[in-house]
Amino acid sequence: MAAIAGLLATASDRPPQWQDPGAGNPLIPGYFADPSIVRDGGRWYVFATIDPWGDDRLGLWTSRDGRDWRFSQPAWPDKAAATTSPTSNGSKVWAPSVVKAANGRWFMYVSVGSEIWVGSAPSPAGPWADAHGGTPLVSRDFAPAYHMIDAEAFVDDDGQAYLYWGSGLNWTNGHCFAVKLKPDMVTFDGTPRDVTPAHYFEAPFMVKAGRRYVLTYSDGNTTKDTYKVRYAVGDTPFGPFREPADSPLLRTDATRNVISPGHHAVFRVGAQAYILYHRQALPWPRGGDLVLRQIAVDPLRIGTDGSIARVVPSHGSAVTGFAAARPRGLPWQASGTTGDPVFAPARADDDNYATMWRGGGSGPATIVADLGGVRPVHASALRPEFPTRGYTFGIEASDDGRTWRPVVPVASRSGSPITVPHALRTRYLRLTTAHGDDGYWEWTID
Repeated sequence: MAAIAGLLATASDRPPQWQDPGAGNPLIPGYFADPSIVRDGGRWYVFATIDPWGDDRLGLWTSRDGRDWRFSQPAWPDKAAATTSPTSNGSKVWAPSVVKAANGRWFMYVSVGSEIWVGSAPSPAGPWADAHGGTPLVSRDFAPAYHMIDAEAFVDDDGQAYLYWGSGLNWTNGHCFAVKLKPDMVTFDGTPRDVTPAHYFEAPFMVKAGRRYVLTYSDGNTTKDTYKVRYAVGDTPFGPFREPADSPLLRTDATRNVISPGHHAVFRVGAQAYILYHRQALPWPRGGDLVLRQIAVDPLRIGTDGSIARVVPSHGSAVTGFAAARPRGLPWQASGTTGDPVFAPARADDDNYATMWRGGGSGPATIVADLGGVRPVHASALRPEFPTRGYTFGIEASDDGRTWRPVVPVASRSGSPITVPHALRTRYLRLTTAHGDDGYWEWTID
């Protein structure tokens, strides 16, 4: 693994850019990858793989303003469904692609057990259900020399749908397959074709630019700093695809502390295109095979000839239609226990999903919020490091910082945000988490 210097240090007193308060990227609090984004009924939906390396279900983040996101998990797909396939393996649920078909229904193409499954729903909010009789749409033995994952659906201007998929084994020899779909969105219309462009490894995403078809895809190894996004241009949905000299369009930029960007989705707000992608969580690198990625978004410039300008990855990209800033609660000053200074208490109130507070150690840890004076408070919203895990914590209040009274009982809770009511007047709130290794991206007090 290539070493990236300077992720934890800077020559000036100012912290590295990725630690800046109020950063817009990462977009979402937590470790997620392979995002798919859609908008319906005034709400944004981001479906994603749960890191590390998937979960029994997908993660779903919803937001009305594009800044304040709430976590849930759809009932389908579920890893248990893949046990009905004799060629399934132990891989979890990965890499969703969600699209609206010409018939008005929503379809999801997703990797479960390293095979491609398809489900349908009346809206992105669900309820989602299997749409292929409890069997994979693409089984593992379709092409055993390659990885049958990373399906991505594309609906052309005329309503015709296509499906693209495929990866390699052991981080080499990726292949991309494509097929036209019948109007039911679950039946192949013809025989799948191998449309693999140069330097392809996985994660295809088709973009229409004028009359050109632009196949974007990932290359490299997502566990290293070699992962990147490339593109190739063709005259038909099946190519042949030619990679321009200015590909890749997005790659590691160590000077900006952006490592291993890839497996993306492209979406538009009006005429402006954006790329939604995952990249390594910071600080990086991590030990062993642990892969923790986060979702970011940046503008994308696509020409009518299919050319794509190089993306400059950021820590604070603005998206048309997204709120300029996340809704904030009361301002406060932080103190409390900490281990590594990178995870200092003030990180829980910096409006930055790249940073968090972590007390350190195996025993209880505390963080104190000083509101600056006795004032009414109504509730706390906590965004834990892993929304699928249980976090045991309680909250106490004090007017003077010496005498404390419990206001939120100690209990195990999960989700993101975790909202707990505490209607009272106080100056100080003290959160005690049972395990010092538990991390919290943000603690918002209202």
